[in-house]
Amino acid sequence: MTIPAERAKPYGYFCAWCTMCVLSAGMPPQPVNERNDDMPGRSVQVYSLSTCSHCKATKKLLADCTIKYEFVDVDLLEGEERAAILEDVKKFNPKCSFPTIIIGDTVIVGFKEKEIKEALGL
Repeated sequence: MTIPAERAKPYGYFCAWCTMCVLSAGMPPQPVNERNDDMPGRSVQVYSLSTCSHCKATKKLLADCTIKYEFVDVDLLEGEERAAILEDVKKFNPKCSFPTIIIGDTVIVGFKEKEIKEALGL
């Protein structure tokens, strides 16, 4: 399953440890020479919260490793759109915590640098 194009944004954030982060969300610089362009089946998707520090760390790691990814800041969605995305998240992570990272067929919940790098083959 992929994030629907109308809901996805290239690069983004969400928190596995809290849902009330108060830190402001910043966008990492757009990566150059993305490493996963030539790895079919290794799409990277991040379900995140706009104010989550763990989500920011996840997006920064992906950007620093020049990994192309899509994200959805769930807390910025409203109504049916938000409900639909939350249902998508629950398919991968029943607790619906953030960040929820999907790398190919691997699901990682939370900022776990070692696991993320392993799933990316770095």
